[in-house]
Amino acid sequence: MKKHLILFVILSLVFASCQTNDGWVELFNGKDLSGFKQLNGQAPFAFENGCLTGKSVMEQPNSFLVTEKEYGDFILEYETLCDDGLNSGVQFRSLSLPEYNNGRVHGYQCEIDMSDRAWSGGIYDEARRGWLVTLVDNPEGRAAYKKTDWNKYRIEAIGDTIRVWLNGVNTANLLDSETASGFIAFQVHQIGNKELEGKTIKWRNVRIKTDNLQAAKMNGALAKEVNRIPNTISASEKADGWKLLFNGETVEGWRGAHKESFPEYGWKVENGQIIVLNSSGGESTNGGDIVYAPEEFSAFELALEFKITEGANSGIKYFVTEQEKASGSAFGLEYQLLDDRKHPDAKLFTTFPGSRRLAGLYDLIAPANIRFNGVGQWNLATVKVYPNNHVEHWLNGFKTVEYERSSDAFRELVKGSKYAAPHYNEHGRFGEAPAGRILLQDHGNEVAFRSIKIRTL
Repeated sequence: MKKHLILFVILSLVFASCQTNDGWVELFNGKDLSGFKQLNGQAPFAFENGCLTGKSVMEQPNSFLVTEKEYGDFILEYETLCDDGLNSGVQFRSLSLPEYNNGRVHGYQCEIDMSDRAWSGGIYDEARRGWLVTLVDNPEGRAAYKKTDWNKYRIEAIGDTIRVWLNGVNTANLLDSETASGFIAFQVHQIGNKELEGKTIKWRNVRIKTDNLQAAKMNGALAKEVNRIPNTISASEKADGWKLLFNGETVEGWRGAHKESFPEYGWKVENGQIIVLNSSGGESTNGGDIVYAPEEFSAFELALEFKITEGANSGIKYFVTEQEKASGSAFGLEYQLLDDRKHPDAKLFTTFPGSRRLAGLYDLIAPANIRFNGVGQWNLATVKVYPNNHVEHWLNGFKTVEYERSSDAFRELVKGSKYAAPHYNEHGRFGEAPAGRILLQDHGNEVAFRSIKIRTL
């Protein structure tokens, strides 16, 4: 009896050594890197003095120390200390597949951003969709990171809800369904500056919890929610006035520009996407442009995801009135969609160089800060038109264009563009209608759209 009791005590102590209170489990064994493997780059990792340390190395791609085990729903906590000048993060629900970029690690990353931009605690979709949650509109979150001290992170991934807390501040509040489970990985980012070689990123007190998660969720003020689940409006978005213009299943609300019904050919709805089909590459020569017919918009925020094929040309137009009868595409201000690398339009312009590139104001303003996820990948386009006629284009969380519609400066731009031609101004000044429709362009190349949503400003 006494031997059994002693054995029971020993087993209990062993169990307690690897599991903390309330179901928390240490991710490292406290001695070495057992249970992990390294992927992609060869920057060195070591576990010593209670810390995981990664060291930057020249001529190495991003290096990842990856858990051999995969995790779906969990709460992960850790502390981190990063040398100045480095960029790093922790991957979660991430994958490495032979068929995807030759095994490149991809998936959600909780950011460590040492730059003045201060987006630590944001969520980046590594090697896939780019930034999902920036901290552009979260000043409290941008101030949470301490550059010269340890920082405590908490990632809550429960179902489609992903939240990040940095030193007690909610920096990311995301709805997303792209990947339900995957490994956790610690990143040493590639460097291009020899002066950064040998600098370190450290993690300690890394623990995870996988049960009773609802009861363990952090309470407190939440950051603005970002919803990236295709073709949905969350309760929070609905409260903010957002509505879908495309339900992912039908073309309800849409018709051909200058037409009474939706085109009989040239477009299709498939897999939650509305797709303009490949044809001759000409402007509105196949199915033609389509417009959202039930409503015109004046001050609004429009957001949609698009995916272009190689060499493709298309556009998102706004303030489309359909008053003119055009032989090609209907008239309107255009957020350009283009494969800048392969389509010749990227090098063309009337007066303003670069004004026909991706995310620019077509033939009027060249874009800046381009963060394109690539051909065949989903990208997020946003157009904001404020009541004072200030207009902004955004691509994947970065502002690419801004201007004042109807201003003297805007009118001077029009004079130097193709829109100076008389037929563009037959019914008044080009681009200055008080309200207009949203248009998706048929330019003869295959482009897919989804999650088309809008709200009034």
